[in-house]
Amino acid sequence: MALGKLFGRGKKDDEAKKPGEGTATAGPPPAESKEKAASQPEPEPEKKKGGAFAALRRGLSKTRDKLAAILPIGRKLDDDLLEEIETVLIQADFGPITAADLCEQLRDAYKGKEFTSEQAIPFLKERLTLRLDHDTSLNFAKEGISVFMVAGVNGTGKTTSIAKLAHQFHKEGRTVVLAAADTFRAAAVEQLAIWSERIGVEMVRGRDGGDPASVVFDAVEKAQELRADVLIIDTAGRLHTEKGLMDQLSKMGRVIQKKIPDAPHEVLQVLDATTGQNAVQQAKEFHKAMPVTGLVLTKLDGTARGGVIFPILEQVGLPVKFIGVGEGIEDLQPFEPEKFVDALFD
Repeated sequence: MALGKLFGRGKKDDEAKKPGEGTATAGPPPAESKEKAASQPEPEPEKKKGGAFAALRRGLSKTRDKLAAILPIGRKLDDDLLEEIETVLIQADFGPITAADLCEQLRDAYKGKEFTSEQAIPFLKERLTLRLDHDTSLNFAKEGISVFMVAGVNGTGKTTSIAKLAHQFHKEGRTVVLAAADTFRAAAVEQLAIWSERIGVEMVRGRDGGDPASVVFDAVEKAQELRADVLIIDTAGRLHTEKGLMDQLSKMGRVIQKKIPDAPHEVLQVLDATTGQNAVQQAKEFHKAMPVTGLVLTKLDGTARGGVIFPILEQVGLPVKFIGVGEGIEDLQPFEPEKFVDALFD
């Protein structure tokens, strides 16, 4: 079943635009908005230092330092060392269940002489990689426009992640349109406007506090007019109630489906890795309110809690599709389990 069907169909309430309400404008922001944008600092230029894996290693350095403090240290893999390993894994937000399970596997395999103490790290890497075995690819439309909706609470890096994702698609030669549908946060719209101009992609916006579905309507039309490959929609992160969030997203979905029946193709939620176990709870709550298909885990460069990705996968059951390992525009990377685990240890 297409993801778009989860949003519901057949309503004829207020999907149609009302005259004068939420009129969106395509292209560069109007003069007043440009003045506001000019008053904000320009994003710093990207510094290239050794490619994607190097950036990933730098991003996970704090988590890796925690693990390196006890592994490898040439000690016998006894109960004392296993307890230390479990403590470090919990501190790195692997979660108590994951940490206890991994240490139990280490203990049993070591007693069964499956490896020596010097081989504990390769064993641990293998087990962790198996836990991350899931489909991390994006679901693109078979033909026409691929529509991605992106949600996330304030402060997670949602708008910046959208810009970085747009930059990646643009670099690949795809035509991208951005929809600034987080209309109740003027700062988010202005930030997205700065990024869209810097990247060189089209952005559609509406009036502050206007109907987000109206912005989405105009964005779909603009994407079709430009024969765009990708439409990325910046949606509201949190409303007063889960029902309000779901209602808003459902309305957007119905507006999109009138023009693109099998859309949206992905609903991505952005999570801040620095919040640790709170990110797990946030993912659970969002998943109750909306049909999330994948996660974007940001700010891994600013935390020793890189292990949080494991309880998110195990408790929420949603694939992590992108990770943020820095502030640069190239620092949003497709999630690759083996490289991620390598960067935790090597």
